[in-house]
Amino acid sequence: MNEIKKSVVAVIDYGMGNLHSVAKALEFVADENTQVVVTSDPAVIDAADRVLLPGVGAIRDCIGEMHNTGLVPSIRKAMAEKPFLAICVGIQSLMSHSEENGGVDCLDHFKGNALFFGEKHTDHDGSKLKVPHMGWNQVKQSINHPLWEGIPDNARFYFVHSFYVVPENKNEVAGTCDYGLEFCVALSRDNVFAVQFHPEKSHKDGLQLYKNFIHWDGKPSSANKD
Repeated sequence: MNEIKKSVVAVIDYGMGNLHSVAKALEFVADENTQVVVTSDPAVIDAADRVLLPGVGAIRDCIGEMHNTGLVPSIRKAMAEKPFLAICVGIQSLMSHSEENGGVDCLDHFKGNALFFGEKHTDHDGSKLKVPHMGWNQVKQSINHPLWEGIPDNARFYFVHSFYVVPENKNEVAGTCDYGLEFCVALSRDNVFAVQFHPEKSHKDGLQLYKNFIHWDGKPSSANKD
């Protein structure tokens, strides 16, 4: 009897990101026909069925390590060919540019910038808000998308960040959050989906998003939410 070939989810290891917790969360929701691999090998990434790009820390270090490890071509190839998910600083790395570290050019997959909340960031009533934006917050889904399946609109996810993405094409916004201003926390185009929050720290809804990714065929749904 022929053995069923397992579907491979590659978690990119470029030296940045909480890879252990991400991999464990993916493994928790994976079925017996799915293998989760943490890898820095371009050949493994190129051969994988799905690719996840994590990220923590400063954007200059993230982008620098992607280039230093020689993984940028494989990252670009994956974004062009297969279901691809970026999380946390991963979403910022896909923008054109970030204000962080005095200004850093990023991978330019999504046109737009990552901007600083500011040292004097305030709520709508003028009260001071802490930066970084840290903790639980509601995510409003902007579009119907396979990765939102089974996740209620305005579900709460866990955030830790001081910069937020501002895409030029508002049709690419898949989710928003409010923290003194309404800002983008999820981007989608074709086979690429990216989120600012940490799914692996976001309990059942974060795990549901990972489960959806494992079963996603890379086809989007672009219908706007009512």
